[in-house]
Formats: sequence, structure tokens, C-alpha cells
Amino acid sequence: MLTELIEKNRSYRRFHQNVPIDRKTLEQLVELARRCPSAANRQPLKFILAGDPELNALIFPHLAWAGYLTDWPGPADGERPAAYIVILGDTEITRSFGCDHGIAAQSILLGAVELGLGGCMIGSIQRDKLREVLKIPQRYEILLVLAIGKPKETVVLETAKSPNDIKYWRDSAGVHHVPKRPLTELIVE
Repeated sequence: MLTELIEKNRSYRRFHQNVPIDRKTLEQLVELARRCPSAANRQPLKFILAGDPELNALIFPHLAWAGYLTDWPGPADGERPAAYIVILGDTEITRSFGCDHGIAAQSILLGAVELGLGGCMIGSIQRDKLREVLKIPQRYEILLVLAIGKPKETVVLETAKSPNDIKYWRDSAGVHHVPKRPLTELIVE
């Protein structure tokens, strides 16, 4: 059921790094993005698939993890993603990507959840450095990086206690808590 997939599709930041994800699985996830709607049907998104530990090690240092957890530098070795999908926008097709990459990313992550995996959309990227290490041509704009793996953490949703109470946090057991605004706060009458 879609509701269950959406509830399970959290921003996981710690993974069982030793559980590999093969290229076929990554291609299967990108196939979901390929089938998504695209503004004016331009289909400007391109993808870099990384499931190799050496390639993953080049990507990892150029990503920022969990801005609200200021004392946490990101997943430790052994808890890092087993794979990444770098979402690019081809500027030779269009210069405006609208929300195409968001739709594609959500579809990929819902597909990952359906396969028993999880992931995290990362927009805080050292783009120039990532471009350099991956040798990404200038025609491609780096839009998002999806970290994917077998989740090694529990993430729970809870209703925010106040409008300003939206910062996620971890308890002493390492459970990741994510406050969500109540529905009554979202609907404008």
C-alpha cells in the first residue's frame, strides 16, 4: 500500500554498509525515475550509479549529513551507504529542471523501500569537488545525491508539539525522531 511505503520512506543516514547493492538493482530504481512525469516531457535527468566501494569512497566526503545533528559528522565507516545515485540535469536539454529531480528522487526511494532498502536525499553537496572526482562534464548540473542501502537505524515520525518544533533528533538509544507538523497546520482554509 502506498501509505505504508511513504511512512517507511524516511531519511535513513546509517546503513549496513556490508550489504551490497548490485548494478541491476540500481538500474531498476532508475527505471522508476525514467517512467516519471517530466515538465514538457523533456526528460533532462541523467544518473550516475555507484555501488562499488571505491567509487562510493570518492563520493562520501563531498556530502553533508543531518544538519540538525551538529555534533554528528555523518555515518561512520561500516554504516555508510552501499550505493549512491547522483541525479544530474542535462543543460543541453534545458536549463530549468523544475521539480523533475524531486519527483524522480521520491520515486527511486519509494522503489528502494519496496525492495527492503532505504535512502536519503542529499542536497548539501560540495558540487565542484564531486564534479572533479567523478569527472562530470560541465553540461550536467549536479542536482541531488541519493544515498541507498539497508537501513541500520530506526526512524519514527511524531507530531510536532509546536510550530517551531521541527528539528529531528536522536534519543539515547540512537532512534531518530522526526517531528511532523499536524495536518490542521498544513491546510489553509
